[in-house]
Amino acid sequence: MLTTMVTARLHWNDLLPAARAAIEARTGSIHQAHTVSGGHNSEIAVRLDTDHGAVFVKGLRCDHPRVWTQRREAAVAPYTGSLAPTLLWHLESAGWNFLGFAFIDEGRHADYSVGSPDLQLLAQALTALAEIPAPPVELKRAEDRWAAYIPDPTLRSALSGGHLAHTDFNPENVIITPTRATLVDWAWSTAAAPWIDPALGCIWLIATGKHDPAEAEQWASRMPAWRSAPPDALTAFAEAN
Repeated sequence: MLTTMVTARLHWNDLLPAARAAIEARTGSIHQAHTVSGGHNSEIAVRLDTDHGAVFVKGLRCDHPRVWTQRREAAVAPYTGSLAPTLLWHLESAGWNFLGFAFIDEGRHADYSVGSPDLQLLAQALTALAEIPAPPVELKRAEDRWAAYIPDPTLRSALSGGHLAHTDFNPENVIITPTRATLVDWAWSTAAAPWIDPALGCIWLIATGKHDPAEAEQWASRMPAWRSAPPDALTAFAEAN
């Protein structure tokens, strides 16, 4: 589940003039454009400095096989509250699909290493997320996403639920400011049991933060959703991943 397809990154000036003009019609005059290095799924990811402040824009061509991820992210955005950057606009023009977000000033990618203060902020964000119901939009379902890896229908059914799960805690998708963790890139939003996100967080702590499994589970244990998970389902989910 940690494998990511990397999409070649374009620069602002690589866009056709019609596409740049369509964006500028939403942002107002653009003074500078800075390509953003983080993320793997967007063909273009750029910070635009405009008359009205900084805007983060990500885009895929409308014929890209994963353009559905941007439409999914736009559909989920109204329901994520303060856990995600504000979606300012969603635009399809000149053969492109663009999302424009309020830019997070003074933000950096999360540090998952043992002892990092970012881990407490991530836990707070996931605790809040576990209280958000799955919105009335088309979402993947956890019991379907992992069906090929958990053949036992009883264990698989424990993944199902009516909560909104983010499911992709690559450190580049968690932006840390002095007081909070903000979750970006909601393309893989899923309807799931509330313990799924803490469980996936454990995997990223092990994979990128060099935690051992016991340390990762100790981090997750501070979240009520984790403590509600059936132990046999947690084991099956860990084995599946």
